[in-house]
Amino acid sequence: MNPKIVVIGSTNTDMVIKAEHLPKPGETILGGTFFMNPGGKGANQAVAAARLGSKVTFISKIGNDIFGRQAVQLFEEEGINTSHIFSDPNNPSGVALITIDNHAENCIVVASGANASLHPKDIMKAKQVIEDATFVLLQLEIPIDTVEFIADMANLSNIRIILNPAPAPAQPLSDNLMKNLYIITPNRVEAEMLTGIKVKDIASAKLAAQAIQEKGVEIVIITLGEQGALILDKNVFIEIPAEKVIAVDTTAAGDVFNAALTVALSEGRYIVDAVKYANKAASIAVTRLGAQSSAPYKNEVNLLVDVD
Repeated sequence: MNPKIVVIGSTNTDMVIKAEHLPKPGETILGGTFFMNPGGKGANQAVAAARLGSKVTFISKIGNDIFGRQAVQLFEEEGINTSHIFSDPNNPSGVALITIDNHAENCIVVASGANASLHPKDIMKAKQVIEDATFVLLQLEIPIDTVEFIADMANLSNIRIILNPAPAPAQPLSDNLMKNLYIITPNRVEAEMLTGIKVKDIASAKLAAQAIQEKGVEIVIITLGEQGALILDKNVFIEIPAEKVIAVDTTAAGDVFNAALTVALSEGRYIVDAVKYANKAASIAVTRLGAQSSAPYKNEVNLLVDVD
């Protein structure tokens, strides 16, 4: 089985500095290693899904510059269909500036560039490939009106949509978008931004999940870092424990989680098994530096999957 997954989202070049601690406002610190990596939440998820064995089409927008051309070359080397990556003659490719501290925590600032000009008229050019998908995976580093347009289009064709609501939305997501979603996967911060409920433990996570599901989303998965993940499916809560690892860099952990979740579901796994699979994939990613470079391959995750 080779499921078709369409990932629609951002492409960035990550510029990363490792430092002892994250700088406070107004503080200049001397960091250590500097490196550049391909990134962007959409691109990270597309690469991760391809490495986990899915047939992936990535829809994105880049600038007419070296960063964009390098990104497309890398996608093609990963076996990703790049026929719907559009070029913007007026804006540069996206860039993210990332600082990582000694505890593997990070802070990220993104200059969206061409990502901000991925519009519904571009999506219409990819209508057929979206309608042929098993799942569509979305994030929020492209314009929200484009996200809503995609969700409407996919829902009309009964294509299941998974939304990773990251970065955390400044405004509540519309009811129309929420009711079009099959799954939404916020972390603690994103769940709070979506609901106004501060998520500090499992009990508060359950309240937030219920508030989100009331908007019409079929399944809510709140990722809780070291506490694992909480699933709300048809009024049933299921807690999935985290994998125990020593984290080095958490930059793309959420992206790998979402890609692995989508791959597992597209292969026919039930939601609990899919989340366990996603946890295992993300646990490998956090032990490695970088975004796309940290995404594991299918055989690596399979070595960690429990054999019943």
